[in-house]
Amino acid sequence: MSVRLSLAAQSGGFAVPAGGRIAVFHPRSEHDLSVLPKEQVLVIQPLRPDHDHFARQGYACAPALEAGAEYAAAVVFLPRAKALARMLVAQAAAVTAGQVLIDGAKTEGIDSVLKDLRKRCTPSAPVSKAHGKVFWIEGSTGLSDWLPDGPQQVEGFITAPGVFSADGIDPASRMLAAALPQKLGRCVADLGAGWGYLSAQVLKHEGVEDLHLVEADHAALACARLNAADPRSHFHWADARTWKAPGVVNTVVMNPPFHSGRAAEPALGQAFIASAASMLAASGSLWMVANRHLPYEAALAEKFAQVREEGGDNRFKILHAARPKRGRK
Repeated sequence: MSVRLSLAAQSGGFAVPAGGRIAVFHPRSEHDLSVLPKEQVLVIQPLRPDHDHFARQGYACAPALEAGAEYAAAVVFLPRAKALARMLVAQAAAVTAGQVLIDGAKTEGIDSVLKDLRKRCTPSAPVSKAHGKVFWIEGSTGLSDWLPDGPQQVEGFITAPGVFSADGIDPASRMLAAALPQKLGRCVADLGAGWGYLSAQVLKHEGVEDLHLVEADHAALACARLNAADPRSHFHWADARTWKAPGVVNTVVMNPPFHSGRAAEPALGQAFIASAASMLAASGSLWMVANRHLPYEAALAEKFAQVREEGGDNRFKILHAARPKRGRK
């Protein structure tokens, strides 16, 4: 992908600077950045799998914008979340002396961002290609009102633009928290912990001595550090599908993601199930919640000796799996 970025750079409309750093905000693994000089690029990507993808390619990478940083140019790949998209554009404009290129698909709100920016400044004429658009604005454009006023709060918890369930406690996670047994064992792992709601509830259970919060989104994990602040909490910026527990885990809890784009991908949750089975003690348990239509029972039966539905409603189901089968990864 990134054909729009290449067109903009090759046309000469977007002037790639001969020197100075270029900030690239939130590129995904399918994006090709080769039109930019690698030695000048800093990839800003909070999602661990995408961050590591570009790091393996030799790019300098960071999970968040560095304080006091200044750039000669910037590229923003729009995310779908409106508040996050506007925050990234505002951040890029504030720290860039040259041009800020904005690339996005129609499904990611590129038309809305362009319309709003035309009320504030004079963007370039957009280049349309591959069901999306690219255009650029001058750096230092004042967009401070697109930045968050401060920490976002939901029922006493801190969230951030773009994180999962940023505007309210996820009802599936709330349902799972209510269904958990009182005794979970000494060591618990929350896979895909998000901003920490479920983990905060786990910490209320007696006997929990260690809680591992595993989350791929650096911004969500930063919130979790506040929402589940406790000496027993251990925070891991990692892909739950590949994370290795430092010791024996008695219980895994999770509300796994099932989207990487717009379409449902049950393989994500299935990979979470395999990861949970691999880290649990022989007598360990997995407690998970999922949308009712998602086909997780077969994956659970393959990895666990016991699988039961423990509750739910017409939208969600609570699944409990026990006694992981050994020898199957």
